[in-house]
Amino acid sequence: MRASLCHRVLHFSFILFLGFFLSAQKEKDGFKVLSFYTAKNDLAHISFVKEANKWFSKMGNANGFGYTSTSDWGNLNEEFLSEYQVVVFLDTRPESLDQQIAFEQYMKNGGSWLGFHFSAFALTPSAYPQNWDWYHNELLGSGQYKSNTWRPTSAILRVEDREHPVTKKTPKKIKSAPNEWYRWEHDLRNNSNIKILLSIDPSSFPLGTGPKPSEIWHSGYYPVVWTNINYNMVYFNMGHNDMDYENGTNEELSSTFSSKNQNKLIIQALLWLAKKNSH
Repeated sequence: MRASLCHRVLHFSFILFLGFFLSAQKEKDGFKVLSFYTAKNDLAHISFVKEANKWFSKMGNANGFGYTSTSDWGNLNEEFLSEYQVVVFLDTRPESLDQQIAFEQYMKNGGSWLGFHFSAFALTPSAYPQNWDWYHNELLGSGQYKSNTWRPTSAILRVEDREHPVTKKTPKKIKSAPNEWYRWEHDLRNNSNIKILLSIDPSSFPLGTGPKPSEIWHSGYYPVVWTNINYNMVYFNMGHNDMDYENGTNEELSSTFSSKNQNKLIIQALLWLAKKNSH
């Protein structure tokens, strides 16, 4: 009887120890993600931001990282950023000079960044002019926005480098979630600092449904995911949901996180960026 009781006590103690060890290990191995968003204008971008915050929170629980999101761009400062291993821009970019300087220094000091869709947008003249050369020309390399497809549609994406940590064990081609695809001022193939990870496969053409002819792409080369070898960064062109504007319901007709392979790429990018900023 006493031996049995002793055995149960030892077993219970071992369980407590194991739980403590795993909890400590998770905290040790985990990292913190800080996500910025604006979510004020385009309903498609607002829809993406809402589902992205829910999805990243869920993925954080599953993959051992903490996720915090904020619409207060004033938190984009050296002291606040020092607590996080990865910064995410979900829909826009910092507009004040102080915030831009803080982000540039964060990146130059080894910080990590994951950007989506509209975060790379710049067009002069517009509400988001190209007035930040370091960000658009050096970090992203893309320069200004030139045009886009319409409506948001899925595309077949070609993996350009299957050995990169972001794309490892990914099929040669994947089907994306519906998206509005961007074309850029600069040809990223001519920039030796840019590593293109995925592009639109020619089998996707014609891409888009119009109604304007310019909104339907029939040929060309279009990078959609890339990194800069001089910085810890990955940009995803995805992040624009299809919405029912025509009938006035503004109903969400698609989800950016409906593609399993695309989701895997995002998580692998996040884990890779966190590891590069683990110092």
